[in-house]
Amino acid sequence: MQLQDMLYSQGFGIRRVCSGLVQQGWVELWNTETESWDVVLDSTLDIDPEGMSFKVQGVEWAYHALGYVLLHKPAGTECSQKPSAHPSIYSLLPPPLRLRPNKGAVQGVQAVGRLDQDTTGLLLLSDDGQFIHRMSSPKKHVSKVYRVTCKHPVDAKQVQSLLDGVVLDDDPKPVKAAACELIDTHVLDLTLTEGKYHQVKRMLAAVGNRVESLHRWRIGGLVLPENLAPGEWRWLTADELELLKPGN
Repeated sequence: MQLQDMLYSQGFGIRRVCSGLVQQGWVELWNTETESWDVVLDSTLDIDPEGMSFKVQGVEWAYHALGYVLLHKPAGTECSQKPSAHPSIYSLLPPPLRLRPNKGAVQGVQAVGRLDQDTTGLLLLSDDGQFIHRMSSPKKHVSKVYRVTCKHPVDAKQVQSLLDGVVLDDDPKPVKAAACELIDTHVLDLTLTEGKYHQVKRMLAAVGNRVESLHRWRIGGLVLPENLAPGEWRWLTADELELLKPGN
């Protein structure tokens, strides 16, 4: 793969822009023999990108054939490319993640499902269409755990109703929680395997309570890292991707 093509695949602009970055001396490659960064001026240099580290304008990057990202979504942000009233979660990502080329109409990594603007926590993004479908499809039964803080005390009857199933106004079929654990008088962990519109809020309303705050802290076997602050992102590791496979 030519260096300019590798940069293009990683979201650094069209090939002409990527070629210009190289020719202007803004791109460095890691030299394993000298263990140092080398400025490269030949944009057509043939390289093997797998496992490669490189710098663009002084910022270090690692090559990813497909992008898998986790974001700690802060409150007051919308999971939309065209937000209506709040900043977009995509504004929290660096331009290369938003510009990775995609065969579809929309470029860059895309949110895997959505969280309401006031909901915080673990959000996955990717440019792998199969991964997005697998993680989003109700048929795949990927579990998602929400820490729910309620306005009123939660009693055993409400917990049992959530487990048995409640009827929402747009579907006569009862919606059940896969698990429901009472953490404190007003706090519970609710596990769902599907993602209807405002589902947690509507389920709590159906049992006579009200959601005051909502935080998703787990998807499948993946837990939101404690050292990832609201608004921060990072690449998913290979081990973390394993935790997102069916059965975890």
